[in-house]
Amino acid sequence: MNYGWAKGVSALAMIAVLAGPLAACDREPAAPDESAAQNLRASEFFMTSNAKTEGVKSLPSGVQYKVVRSGPSGGERPDRNDLVRVDYEGTLTDGTVFDSSFQSGQPAVFTVADVVPGWTEALQQMRVGDEWVVYVPPAQGYGEQGRPGIPSNAVMVFRIKLLEVAPVPGGERGGQIGMG
Repeated sequence: MNYGWAKGVSALAMIAVLAGPLAACDREPAAPDESAAQNLRASEFFMTSNAKTEGVKSLPSGVQYKVVRSGPSGGERPDRNDLVRVDYEGTLTDGTVFDSSFQSGQPAVFTVADVVPGWTEALQQMRVGDEWVVYVPPAQGYGEQGRPGIPSNAVMVFRIKLLEVAPVPGGERGGQIGMG
């Protein structure tokens, strides 16, 4: 596979690129919301209900996903150290978009470990070419702190297309969670 998209990415360019994916990751935490407990109950209800939806599967942490499109069966899976290129859109459960590489017209490039834990877990299960909808519960996202545009204890819903992986030598291959 040609990783020309990863070559020549300087540290400064990488920082600029990382500012795009999950843009709220690099912002200061918002003050805890007075309705954090109410939001947590709503999030728990959503995740419990969503788990019963046809095609939705759950990962050990409580992150849920639904496969929209599968890539080739032998497609590469990233580990937490790898550089990935993805297209994504992040929404709240009401459909409010808070971040989108689709809207910006440019895929995001970042290291798998440099995003919220729910993304890190889901990405390691995906194969190049996969498109999933991933439901990140608060504990695997921003929790009680929230972020600008993301309320405290909010479930985040992401449509993620894994476009490419640039493996980092000496990564954690073989230590991933099996999918049965």
